[in-house]
Amino acid sequence: MVELDRAETGTGDRELAPAAVEVEHLTKSFGATRAVNGVSFRVAPGEIFAFLGPNGAGKSTTINMLCTLAAPTGGTARIDGYDVATQPNDVRRRIGLVFQEQTLDDQLTAEENLRFHAVLYGVPHADRRARITRVLELVKLSDRAGDLVSTFSGGMARRLEIARGMLHTPAVLFLDEPTIGLDPQTRALMWDDVSTMRTEEGVTVFLTTHYMDEAEIADRIAIIDHGVIVALGTPEELKAVIGADTVDLHTDDDDRALAGLREAGERVERVAEGVRVFTADGEARVPRLLELVGGGVTSVHVHRPTLEDVFLHYTGREIREDEAPAPLTGRARARRAHRR
Repeated sequence: MVELDRAETGTGDRELAPAAVEVEHLTKSFGATRAVNGVSFRVAPGEIFAFLGPNGAGKSTTINMLCTLAAPTGGTARIDGYDVATQPNDVRRRIGLVFQEQTLDDQLTAEENLRFHAVLYGVPHADRRARITRVLELVKLSDRAGDLVSTFSGGMARRLEIARGMLHTPAVLFLDEPTIGLDPQTRALMWDDVSTMRTEEGVTVFLTTHYMDEAEIADRIAIIDHGVIVALGTPEELKAVIGADTVDLHTDDDDRALAGLREAGERVERVAEGVRVFTADGEARVPRLLELVGGGVTSVHVHRPTLEDVFLHYTGREIREDEAPAPLTGRARARRAHRR
């Protein structure tokens, strides 16, 4: 795993704080298949931490172990100081979890769903009304408290599930691919709610996603592929690994343009259709590059490094939609957790 140096980014001090999540050499095997292969990382209190990777990369399996829904094959993991293997009940009291699949009862109202959860998690009776009111306000559903969940849109139901996960004031809120199937506008609204919760409630957020734009909201990102964390850092640190911006110039004489740019000391290479210049602050450099080429430019394209570039750099492939063994449904996982 490549863990980037945060000495000059300000994130180093946060990492010295007691960990909200601490994982060492965590492993999970299913027969001969190793779904999670010795991952290690720590998440500081109040941090938004993202697992970025394709389907089948080991994201959900890791979350299942951290939330005591699956037993590790090897290694250790602690949530708020409690060991997931030896102190599972203490861990469960300190986490909130939003599954990939909806687990609400759509024949109950929003408030009834929350009240039922409050009883299950032992929220003191005297505090229930205030907590239900509070979490509905956080996800902007106060005006729908008395409505059946069956009348909610997918985005509203997802936000209610997040409110439910926050009801018992967890130390860590786990969000496992929480926006699958939601439109971009609803996804953006949901992440606004999560950011508000982090700020106002001080919750640590651990999310898994295969959406690049979603990972950008995180303080730090761990890129995971084939059960291995291949890189970990802030979005800016990860993109800095890729280095310079690129400026693609299509001209009426690419050989002449290539020679002129090289003579001027530019870092440049020939590509399929034109020439590519590697430079800092590509947009600002365009006028100078056009001047060096000396005319005949038919198109210009500036590209800044993205998380997609980072993923390609570390894995050699685009983020993919591999078929993976079907996970337990949210209801089945909830029943399993309750039986424990």
